[in-house]
Amino acid sequence: MNLKISRHDNFEVSPRFRQTVEERIATLERDAAADETMLAELKHEDHIRRHRKLVAVQRAEALRMRLFLDRTQTRFPRPFIAL
Repeated sequence: MNLKISRHDNFEVSPRFRQTVEERIATLERDAAADETMLAELKHEDHIRRHRKLVAVQRAEALRMRLFLDRTQTRFPRPFIAL
């Protein structure tokens, strides 16, 4: 995973897009936590290994999305009436 972040990379996103990404992050983190608690119930070692990998990928994707949002600014809609 490439985590090199340039201070010069500024992105603007719409409030709706930001909300969608934040919801996806919450879902990934919630699923990772639930999958982590399921590990205690698994018996087969290969299944446990694959399940741990799933949890790691979910957490990594949530982190990647958080880092992206940290570099973005929310673009506010233009007013309908010209000022």
